[in-house]
Amino acid sequence: MDFKGKVALITGGGNGIGKAAAMSFAGRGAKVVVVDRDGAAAEAVAGAIRQQGGDAKATMADVTKSAEVQAYVKAALDAYGRIDCFFNNAGIEGKVAHTADYDEAMFDQVLNVNVKGVFLGLRHVLPVMIKQKSGAVVNTASVAGLVGTPGMPAYVASKHAVIGLTKTAAGEVGPMGVRVNAVCPGPVETRMTQDIAKQLRPDDPASVVAAYRMVIPTGRYATAQEIADVVLFLCSDLAGNISGAQWVVDGGRTAVGGAMTQAVRG
Repeated sequence: MDFKGKVALITGGGNGIGKAAAMSFAGRGAKVVVVDRDGAAAEAVAGAIRQQGGDAKATMADVTKSAEVQAYVKAALDAYGRIDCFFNNAGIEGKVAHTADYDEAMFDQVLNVNVKGVFLGLRHVLPVMIKQKSGAVVNTASVAGLVGTPGMPAYVASKHAVIGLTKTAAGEVGPMGVRVNAVCPGPVETRMTQDIAKQLRPDDPASVVAAYRMVIPTGRYATAQEIADVVLFLCSDLAGNISGAQWVVDGGRTAVGGAMTQAVRG
């Protein structure tokens, strides 16, 4: 878990899991490039890393636009000359509504960010790693990429797609010394899960949190840091022969089957 001399590139790095990963990579010696569509948030994280003695750059990008993805890759290469670790993390939750009522424009937006954004990241970072003959990618999927969640058709579809992209890319670039994995968080203490709770029960979001916690065997949400720790492991030499896998971090949520579905419906 020593990243001295390594370069980590992180999308969605301005908050939540991305921020925790950026700080953790830097704390273990990596040079970090923080990418976010919120440029001020990206700069705040990069600034915090520099204040702690680390080396970090910030860049603003819309991950759905190929030119802007190419620009953040170029920014990383111009600053540090290589990309060793790529946390392909940017994503949105969309709105909560049943499939029969789901807004088409919102569906397109979620798929555009969560699927096309991940694809474009792979499309423009993998050639760098192939040329280096080394590198590790972690895509952010979700337990929603493994099971269904009523009321979240776009998000669920997008995260299933991320796992498919992960497996396909892993099979393609493994012979070139590059690994590609996915992390699948369950509920995490971030803005995104707070927003989902508010959408489900605007008058009582705390009840949604309580219902989720009741059906998680560990009895709690994960922290952003716990997800970041798995990302760092998957990018480290300790995971040197792990590729094409999805690592679930959900406190046992998917191990208990349909209980979460009942919580959402309840």
